[in-house]
Amino acid sequence: MTQDAESLSVLVVEDNPLNAKLTRLVLQQDGCRIETAPNAAQALEILSRFRPRVILMDLQLPGMDGFELTRQIKRDPALSGVLVIALTAYAMKGDEERAFAAGCDGYIPKPIETRTLMGQILACLAKHEESAGSADAPGADRSSQNTE
Repeated sequence: MTQDAESLSVLVVEDNPLNAKLTRLVLQQDGCRIETAPNAAQALEILSRFRPRVILMDLQLPGMDGFELTRQIKRDPALSGVLVIALTAYAMKGDEERAFAAGCDGYIPKPIETRTLMGQILACLAKHEESAGSADAPGADRSSQNTE
């Protein structure tokens, strides 16, 4: 079942204070519980005490970039259910593929569209849950296993 905005917990990893504030305000207005981190080290510290459902990940961070932070998050079994969505000004050809290759579950280019951000997050969450559920669902397509 898809989560609604009012029960959604989100970690925003964003080094630009204005972008972080805007994203926080938009998501809080939709009822989300929000934590923010300006860099990878603080994001990891926050993740030791806060388990978000979604992480909005800027890929251009000082120090450890968002690609490497995403890889670390995806390797941590304690964070296996956390959805990582790249939220970035990287808009060059191949950047979206690099984000997915690093483990991101979604990609939202900046500048964010404040009226549609929550819908984009919920759509990504629904798509992720649908694909995870279909692989585990009873009666999932196992036609290649049928040897009649």
